[in-house]
Amino acid sequence: MTHRTFRNATPADAARCFEIETAAYDGDEAATLDKIATRIAEYPQGFLVLEIDGGIAGFINSGCAHEVEMADEGFKELIGHDPAAPNVVILSVVVDPAHQGGGLSTALMSEFVGRMTRAGKDSIHLMCKRHHVALYEKFGYRYTRPSASDHGGVSWHEMIMELPAG
Repeated sequence: MTHRTFRNATPADAARCFEIETAAYDGDEAATLDKIATRIAEYPQGFLVLEIDGGIAGFINSGCAHEVEMADEGFKELIGHDPAAPNVVILSVVVDPAHQGGGLSTALMSEFVGRMTRAGKDSIHLMCKRHHVALYEKFGYRYTRPSASDHGGVSWHEMIMELPAG
């Protein structure tokens, strides 16, 4: 039986998270090792790791903002991030391709939403490709609009989840 553990990332996790990120995202869509290391260092409580039998199988990382501007490329390096801000911005939701299809993204998202709710956050924002919109709607996100971002040369779509008051 597999053992799942959720925890916040540590600096020692950066290389493995980068490996998963580059395996799961195409080309320029993937965050660099430096960006991942920065996200862990700056906001570990918003960088959730899922371990299976002691090895990292996936993660969600994020930052927080008072005013959300999804097309802001600088925010991917947490420029403008304020851990006390009420709005969470997800930067990556990634499951190692070797572990995809087993419900891990659902488990990760459920744990992440619970943690952000308990932290008193107001909303969670994300961008996804068109073919993932229905998946995020099942998680409880609402489609807001096509994004002005062209990160990685891709068309992105913005979504939001309003969180219940803590």
